[in-house]
Amino acid sequence: MSKELIDLRKKDLDQLDQELAAVRAEQFSMRIKHKTGQLNETNLLKINRRKVARIKTLITEMKNKESK
Repeated sequence: MSKELIDLRKKDLDQLDQELAAVRAEQFSMRIKHKTGQLNETNLLKINRRKVARIKTLITEMKNKESK
């Protein structure tokens, strides 16, 4: 497992929601920069998209554990 995933697993549900909001805001900012031609490292878009997916997956896992 990556260090990032280990760090995310240590957080609780509220912290993950905050992290998701921050990553989404960053993603929006990068998409705007990409469309205007100011983003040189376009690989960051893919990395950020995957980070959102990881966080959403962890949130779903935590909610499923709580409901059982």
